[in-house]
Amino acid sequence: MMNRMLIGTVAVILLLPGLLYLGGTIFTKKQISKEVKNLRTSTRDISANIYDEDLLVGLPLPVQRYFRYVLSEGQPYVSAVYMEHDGQFKTALDKEWIDIKGKQYFSADEPGFLWVGKTSLFSVRDMYISQKGRIKVKLLNIFKLVDGEGYKYDQGELLRWLGESVWFPTNLLPGPRLRWSAIDNETANLTFKHEGQEVSYEVSFDALGSIKQLQTRRYMGDAGLETWIGRVSDYQRVNGMLIPMRIEAIWKIAGEEHSYARFNIRNIYHNYLIEGANQ
Repeated sequence: MMNRMLIGTVAVILLLPGLLYLGGTIFTKKQISKEVKNLRTSTRDISANIYDEDLLVGLPLPVQRYFRYVLSEGQPYVSAVYMEHDGQFKTALDKEWIDIKGKQYFSADEPGFLWVGKTSLFSVRDMYISQKGRIKVKLLNIFKLVDGEGYKYDQGELLRWLGESVWFPTNLLPGPRLRWSAIDNETANLTFKHEGQEVSYEVSFDALGSIKQLQTRRYMGDAGLETWIGRVSDYQRVNGMLIPMRIEAIWKIAGEEHSYARFNIRNIYHNYLIEGANQ
């Protein structure tokens, strides 16, 4: 009898980590599915709107060059985006690079996104949904490492959404909430206002017209404001638009640059929120 009890106890101990991981994975998938559903609910179809070069009248010259370079007359506006990437990531600026894969969902007219990143050890969900920013990090889909929210995350995630609009450039066309202002022949200021929040970037362009860098002041998690830089490259034509397939994210602290993310886009779909959100 004692032997049977001992064997049963050992079996439970051996199975428990796997059961915890399975339970955590199932719970996380359900959360992702719920978050994607919330994002879809707020997504409005604006694909009937068409890009017209008359929209460029009065814009700074480098901004005009950008839109003429990446868009063609008659390009439908993008309503929603789904993309997949791989690359490398640092969990902290002083840590080593680790491999990461991710998928991301965007809504355009109503600012919003959900990014799901996975490494061999942890998973990350970064989001801006219903005017609220949040980041969740779990070890092995079980142990909560980070659950950040509040006004600093609202600002940071809205900035992320705006900067990553380079993947759906009709989102950067001028409108009631978005304006461009001149700096010089190679840079311009981009400002976006939404629900009482205002965020901005200094945007740098290359000789062809493409955006090569976006720089801003952004809250570094729960800490204070620091300079944040996004560098984009490897422009390719996708669904009629030229978009960058590589992005590098950098914190600039005390004049020194610290790169912490390098992503390569592998698949991207415009005006289509792909099924399988819980995969």
